[in-house]
Amino acid sequence: MKYLALGFLLIAGAAQAADGTDPDWPCVQRKQPHLSLGQMWTGPEPDDAIRELARSTEVVHLAERLEQRRLPIAEAEAEIAEYAKTADNAHLTALMVAIFDRIDPHRTALISGIGRYGHKQVDLAKQIEDRRAKMAEMEKAETPDFDAIDAEEKALDWDTRIFQDRQQALTYVCETPVLLEQRAFALGRAIAAGVKP
Repeated sequence: MKYLALGFLLIAGAAQAADGTDPDWPCVQRKQPHLSLGQMWTGPEPDDAIRELARSTEVVHLAERLEQRRLPIAEAEAEIAEYAKTADNAHLTALMVAIFDRIDPHRTALISGIGRYGHKQVDLAKQIEDRRAKMAEMEKAETPDFDAIDAEEKALDWDTRIFQDRQQALTYVCETPVLLEQRAFALGRAIAAGVKP
């Protein structure tokens, strides 16, 4: 029965990976390694001066605080609204650039890690199948070595358990880049609301 469950897990994982172009991508969400500022920001187009302003201490410190996921989005929006009362459009745009320049590389690194995670799952699934085939061969032997078969079965059970634990964690792992994207979009919307016409 446990092999049947493993088979369903393997099929589900393969179906998830089949949607994208990367066979190691284990998530239902389409793989998009980088975001663009234009997806998140409807305000003024940043130029070189704004990008320089985005590296200023004041803007960097605020961006670092706002992009933290532990800061509830409602509190972040309130801080942005307060900042927008005295900030000009250049400072608001620079704040968005600074936030984006923090979130996008972090999200890209997570996606790279998820790809490695998916690759390890594919490798582990192959290892499980190899162990099953080896056990079947050992059981067919004229004089089976039951101690070796038991050892192989224990190793198979352990690999299967690790595989299943990782599959259960996959939903959370795959949601993390989505949460970062949603946060960048929400912060961008809040900052754009403060832009003066």
